[in-house]
Amino acid sequence: MAKKPTKENEVKEKERVEDAVQEEKEPVTAKSGELAEETPEEPKTVEKEKYDEVYDKYLRVLAEYDNYKKRTQKEKDEMYSLAVAETLEKLLPVADNLDRAISALDETEHSEFSEGVKMVSKQFFEILAKMGVVEIEALGTQFDPNIHNAVMHVDDDEYDANVVIEQFMKGYKYKEKVIRHSMVKVAN
Repeated sequence: MAKKPTKENEVKEKERVEDAVQEEKEPVTAKSGELAEETPEEPKTVEKEKYDEVYDKYLRVLAEYDNYKKRTQKEKDEMYSLAVAETLEKLLPVADNLDRAISALDETEHSEFSEGVKMVSKQFFEILAKMGVVEIEALGTQFDPNIHNAVMHVDDDEYDANVVIEQFMKGYKYKEKVIRHSMVKVAN
């Protein structure tokens, strides 16, 4: 006949099961008191190598992306500067014509027309200045083939060699880029 479970038997059985579960959770001992290694060293090394490889790839992609951003920004800036320079080059004849109109005005006459031309010229050159366009200094300076275009040479003892003595057409620069060279006469 089967024994009827009593409270005391139930408690003993429960303790026996708990002890068995506890023994399974504790690490197996290799020698007296030492804990056995849970995992061998080789898998940790392989995992570290894989991590280092992935991290290296991540850093390379990050550097490539940063270089891409810098390169595209530089290309955009160059394209913008080139477009502005080409536009300004097309507007420079207007500046020349305004200068010619002002020089042709009779200084004694102060008509509304002459005042209007002077105001338009002033406004036009102010806009160019705000955009960063600078007139190239020519008269009295040393001839520089990078910014001057010598169309005439004269022998004159009054001036030093290679000095600009006359300017036929003004030259302009935009951000250190020459838009148009100054057409000048140079003393030899």
